[in-house]
Amino acid sequence: MSDTRLNALRNLLEKRPDDPRALFGLALEHLNRGETESGVVHLRRYLEVTDDEGNAWGRLAEALEELGHTDEALEAWRTGIAASERHGHPTMAEEFREELRERGEEP
Repeated sequence: MSDTRLNALRNLLEKRPDDPRALFGLALEHLNRGETESGVVHLRRYLEVTDDEGNAWGRLAEALEELGHTDEALEAWRTGIAASERHGHPTMAEEFREELRERGEEP
């Protein structure tokens, strides 16, 4: 991803710090660059300001697991299940349940 896109998202957030699209976009840019900790920071901020339908919870769980924060990752998948179901995304909810089962956890 380009520095131009990263800078554009940062500039947008300077003007509108609670813009969910910019926060999510910035999180994805960081994750795509392998900057997992920064990605987690922006995903958490995004999740504070919007009612995500599940996708961000799954991305957060994967990033947290990559950082070795297993308990937090498991909780993110569980929260993602609830969000997915609330927004009518049963397939996503089932994917998150499978992630939990693969780790020996009950959904």
